[in-house]
Amino acid sequence: MTSAVNVTMSAEAEWVVRAAGQTGIPERALRAYVAAAVTVEDSVPACGLGWNTLAAVGFVETGHGTYGGGVLTADGEVSRPIVGPVLDGAGFAAIADTDAGTLDGDADWDRAVGPMQFIPSTWRLVARDGNGDGLADPSNIDDAALSAAHYLCADGRDLTTSEGWTGAIYAYNQSDTYIRQVRDQATAYAAEADTRER
Repeated sequence: MTSAVNVTMSAEAEWVVRAAGQTGIPERALRAYVAAAVTVEDSVPACGLGWNTLAAVGFVETGHGTYGGGVLTADGEVSRPIVGPVLDGAGFAAIADTDAGTLDGDADWDRAVGPMQFIPSTWRLVARDGNGDGLADPSNIDDAALSAAHYLCADGRDLTTSEGWTGAIYAYNQSDTYIRQVRDQATAYAAEADTRER
């Protein structure tokens, strides 16, 4: 499998630095989003996933891995675990434990984990190694971004159409409010970054 992180070239690296400043996205996160989008473009060209959609999902889910005061380390790991609410049916879907607490620390109920907030059962289906270290870790932004990209592009979705894009985001989180938040943030990122030079 091609590593998503290794597709960044020097000219692209300059764009990432500039775009990070323009959008407020941490440089380390933006590099992972761009690399994942480029990797998926090569393997699923009909999908049409943009870096800004991945970035918007990452922002809405965890503020690009900064939820709870954490940061992304140089190697893309979250500095502290990011674990979502208990999915026990109280305000959220009820999803009984599927991983014996291995990823989320909860052996009774599932909880979303990492910067892109994957529930363990979904992670098991879409996990990708985005940094080429031989492991797929939902707490690593490279792995999580590449996995999210594949998940959004699943089932032959065409994200260049309104229906395809909305269907992809809805598959990620079945909430109209969520779709609007991601749409608005993705639109803002595209406007803020100088996408013509990317």
